[in-house]
Amino acid sequence: MAEFVREVMTAGAVAVRPDASLVGAAQLMRDQGIGGVLVATDGRVVGVLTDRDITLRAVADGADPLTVSAQAVRTPDPVVIGPDDAVSAAVGLMRAHAIRRLPVLEDGRAVGMVGLGDLAVAQDPDSTHSSTSAGRHPEADSQAPGGTLRR
Repeated sequence: MAEFVREVMTAGAVAVRPDASLVGAAQLMRDQGIGGVLVATDGRVVGVLTDRDITLRAVADGADPLTVSAQAVRTPDPVVIGPDDAVSAAVGLMRAHAIRRLPVLEDGRAVGMVGLGDLAVAQDPDSTHSSTSAGRHPEADSQAPGGTLRR
């Protein structure tokens, strides 16, 4: 089994600007085949936005996803982990905070994401999560409303 987060994380992280609409963020998640994006300003993570956030914090309240921003429904100050932290630390954080994905930050910048699927595949390569965990973050332009953050 992998020892460090960098061995199991998905390199790169898809992000949107805080002013991105929920529709734009949802379309990006759909197109990338992911359930969450980082919300970032000038390469700095200011939150995480998941499909669940959009559903429960906006759509369920009748908000217009075309006019509501990612900033409005994001989870601010997300729990994060470093690439050189132990995989067991990632598991512990996910359990303690009841979350499914962790942004991986190095020197304050996103370098990847680690999710339950990544951890399942690391533990058991034949896991049913293996088809949903590999290669799901194609390159994107970081200047666009959504993009891949890089150092």
